[in-house]
Amino acid sequence: MAIQGALPVEFGTVFPHGAFALGVEAVTNFETKRPEVDRETGLPLWAVEVIDADPNARGKAKSVKVKVAAEVCPTLPDEVAGLPFRPVEFEGMSVMPYVDDNGRRPRVAYSLRARGLKAPGAPARRAAKDAA
Repeated sequence: MAIQGALPVEFGTVFPHGAFALGVEAVTNFETKRPEVDRETGLPLWAVEVIDADPNARGKAKSVKVKVAAEVCPTLPDEVAGLPFRPVEFEGMSVMPYVDDNGRRPRVAYSLRARGLKAPGAPARRAAKDAA
């Protein structure tokens, strides 16, 4: 099969109404209590907690985490006057479907990844190694 691993996806496909960042934290392995690293890049993983701005999103779909692989903790965009949360866009997104069997019935769930984040409408940021 030609498709291997995560599927690339545009930010607007995942969050057509936009998204708001609540915070960022290091992703820690539950068993070892050590920071997790991205298998492809070897960089530490950071989880950005996001609220989907879609007015029809409910329950677990309203708040999701997007994992970002980066050497240092990603910086959230500046606050916007009059808004309770920080608007955010993710760059280089991908989605990985998996079976979540932790509930009463197994269901298809999705793990979201991104290469970076920025304020909506801001130019794309280049990674430090790409800028050299």
